[in-house]
Amino acid sequence: MTDINFKNELSDINDDELFLKSTELLYFAYRDFIAWPDDFLQKYGFGRAHHRVIFFVSGNPGMTVAELLKVLNITKQSLSRVLSTLIDQDYITQKIGEEDRRQRLLYLTDKGQELLAEVSTYQKDQVLKACKESGVEATEGFWKVLSVLINENDRSEILKSIFKSKS
Repeated sequence: MTDINFKNELSDINDDELFLKSTELLYFAYRDFIAWPDDFLQKYGFGRAHHRVIFFVSGNPGMTVAELLKVLNITKQSLSRVLSTLIDQDYITQKIGEEDRRQRLLYLTDKGQELLAEVSTYQKDQVLKACKESGVEATEGFWKVLSVLINENDRSEILKSIFKSKS
């Protein structure tokens, strides 16, 4: 890791510098985190929206379209185009809800699982390397900062969803 002493950087910083440096770091980290998957997905004619859909459906098998809309915070029209493509190309399957037949429950197919595994490999390696090199305290601090960046109205529900009980 670069030999920058972040404590020294933070000790005499004003709010404008804190905002600028934090935003720049977030921008460059996100740019590099998403670049490889963007390039990889282009081979399939897919983009970030496709990646987000398969990512969240994988982590929440059987989620409804309404739940996916809420998680992604996008319009039905935007999701419809992406989801239709993923269903038509056999990356996602829809099943009718047993309790409510109006519901469409979403699942990744084997093909969808394979695509997600391929596209996630690079990001997984990046995140694991960063967390391990930074240590537990830094990772905890990173998670705290990211958590507080989540809209306050959604934060509790999102954090409960991510950090489900291990029991």
